[in-house]
Amino acid sequence: MSRSRRSPAPDKACTEAVDIARASAVEIASPEWVGEHLSAKVECDRLVTHLFACLHPAYSGWHYAVTVVRAARAKVVTVNEVALVPGPESLLAPEWVPWKERLRPGDLGVGDLLPTPEDDERLKPGYAQVPESELEEEGADHQMIWELGLGRTRVLSEAGRKAAAERWYNDESGPGSAIAKAAPATCTTCGFLTPLAGEFRQMFGVCANEYAPDDGRVVSLDHGCGAHSEAAQPVAHTEPIAPVIDELGYDHIVFDDTTELELVSSDG
Repeated sequence: MSRSRRSPAPDKACTEAVDIARASAVEIASPEWVGEHLSAKVECDRLVTHLFACLHPAYSGWHYAVTVVRAARAKVVTVNEVALVPGPESLLAPEWVPWKERLRPGDLGVGDLLPTPEDDERLKPGYAQVPESELEEEGADHQMIWELGLGRTRVLSEAGRKAAAERWYNDESGPGSAIAKAAPATCTTCGFLTPLAGEFRQMFGVCANEYAPDDGRVVSLDHGCGAHSEAAQPVAHTEPIAPVIDELGYDHIVFDDTTELELVSSDG
């Protein structure tokens, strides 16, 4: 069993050196910024740190920390260090986050460069490097060469494909969006859908309808919108309007010449 470390004994001279510590704090600040004495913390034998409240409006909740020390068998207390330190309720800057964790989709602008790490799990080495002369040969299957990754240093790995598929499928271009739920049919049967190559072809394609909200974007096969190529024009059902006959009201007609009325009555 290891011996427990004993706590340092408070040195009376260092603990009572409040005035010396305050004078040192005033030297690095101003007299009106150094507030009341808050506490004295024993750091080690004959080593004590005095804390004073900071009254500077820009450092609310901060403390002036003055560390005093006394040499062995000496009677004079000297100042070791003076610093401005944050307190429990002080306002601090947020914890620093690496740029890789701060980066969000859409942050990349014109002229910005985003280096890809060598150990990025989303990528894996290409199968081989093909000389430019062979790519230019007549009859070469350029599409097949590109899909296999020939001529590219790295291609998508299994983790990269999975991450992309989950991101696209759970986005607004997937089946869960409001516009997809209200669509007359899915993108699978739409003539404007251009399927992707490789394994993505089983789940995704690119919309090529300029009037669709997802034009030029990757959409899942079970996505959909109102611009489906086979969306039928709604048939307008026009029914003849029945004439309205007023059977309750009547018109009061006054005849100045009763001979016309007698002729009508005789004809009837």
